[in-house]
Amino acid sequence: MYFYIFMSNCNHLADILLLLFSDLRVTVLIISAILGVYWIFYVPCNWTKSLQSVGYMPAVNSINFWKRINSCKQHSINGFRRPRLIGITELPPPYPNGWYCILESSSLIAKNVTYVSCLGEHFVVFRTFDGQVNVLDAYCPHLGANMGLNGQVKGDNIECPFHQWSFRGSDGTCANIPYSHTEPKGIKVRKWICREINDGIFIWYHSENEKNHWELPFISAVDNKELVFHGRNEFYINCHIQEIPENGADLAHFPSIHKAFLLTGLEKRGEHLISRIVQHHWEAIWSTSVSPKTHVATLDLKHSIHLFPKFNILEVNVQAKQIGPSFVHLHLKSSLFGQIEILQTITPVEPLIQKVVHRFYAQKFFGPLIKLMIFAESVMFERDIVMWNNKTYRSKPQLVKEDAAIKNFRNWFSQFYTENSKSFLEAR
Repeated sequence: MYFYIFMSNCNHLADILLLLFSDLRVTVLIISAILGVYWIFYVPCNWTKSLQSVGYMPAVNSINFWKRINSCKQHSINGFRRPRLIGITELPPPYPNGWYCILESSSLIAKNVTYVSCLGEHFVVFRTFDGQVNVLDAYCPHLGANMGLNGQVKGDNIECPFHQWSFRGSDGTCANIPYSHTEPKGIKVRKWICREINDGIFIWYHSENEKNHWELPFISAVDNKELVFHGRNEFYINCHIQEIPENGADLAHFPSIHKAFLLTGLEKRGEHLISRIVQHHWEAIWSTSVSPKTHVATLDLKHSIHLFPKFNILEVNVQAKQIGPSFVHLHLKSSLFGQIEILQTITPVEPLIQKVVHRFYAQKFFGPLIKLMIFAESVMFERDIVMWNNKTYRSKPQLVKEDAAIKNFRNWFSQFYTENSKSFLEAR
């Protein structure tokens, strides 16, 4: 009896499915809905912007606007960059000493080879079959071939594509020259100190060639997969690296730049009616750490969203740890979405071009909310990019007493420069 009832229910279900999928439009809607739900919950989002995408407003008077927009933006970028070169003597060295993320771990699979150019250096990054990551100078000492382009991983070595010389990933020494019977003594390429941690591949850069003075922190919730990766954003910014972390110590910029509701966009935010209805409020304290963690600074931030603007409808507590010149660990807590970890890395691609990446981690089933968070953080960060892309650096800014944190930040950040740090003119 139960079998017949079961079969009857199955037949009814089959009839319903047949009815639904008999119409192509309904079929498309159902499949789209399923894919949409899957994307919202399970697919990490990727918000990327090029150097031309944010903060440049080209003046174009042409009926062929859309055909010319990219070239005009590039012209605008060059136009803004040229005046800033007048004050290059004010710029600090462009490459502070510290740890830098040169690749995200997910972009380097086993036996894969990648070429990376940043910090005024050229790297070949490769992963051996057992998962070990090595970073060497990219150019072969033989005739200068780039081993990051078409080089091959052979065991623990990298093989140059030009003449098949191979170099050990462990120390950069030449292990084999296939056509020579002479032992390759004293032939080597530079081996860079590297760490794979927190889903990133980092190298230690120091202008005096000193070994690393400190280590990056192991963020257990990320490396142990307690929290799930929900997405990332990536920006290229036209400024000196120091200006980006200095933003955290610039406490007065929060109400000026970030008070208006995020949906008002980047321009003329105060003119929107919604800015009078919904506002972001900020309370911030910036501080440094004592020995042995003098390379760490902390921004404690209380962010709340207000309606009309008296009613506090959402509160987020943020602790941002600035660890060295280029790595920030942001720990967020809220009653709405629980715990979120954001990892920010800054990599100087050129002296005045920074690659900034934020990676977002949270509990598995908070996918939709975290995607909204990524959108909100990206919009807020783009407001800062508008400022950075169009400003100049002041080595001796006129500050008031309320700007004390900026002075303290610059004193703290100066520890990452040493006597032989390359000047801007040397690094160009």
